[in-house]
Amino acid sequence: MLFRREMKAALRAYGEVLRLVNRLPKDTRPYYAKYARENFVNYREVDPNDSDSLRELLNRTYTHSLWVLNKYSVDEEAADKLKQICCG
Repeated sequence: MLFRREMKAALRAYGEVLRLVNRLPKDTRPYYAKYARENFVNYREVDPNDSDSLRELLNRTYTHSLWVLNKYSVDEEAADKLKQICCG
């Protein structure tokens, strides 16, 4: 049950990150979409039963997303849904 909930959260976070990428300047979108995909693919090997590691990765997803949004002066409120997914 925990595995399923955590994995659903990871998939929802990935989808939300891609939606946030669409708020970035058009010329930067391909780079950040590719970056997000590569990161999610790289971490698929994380033990799904290790909820602490999964939570840490979700928190890192949110933190990194805020950094990128701030870099391009996108309002942080755009990431409210991602915050709910990643940080509870």
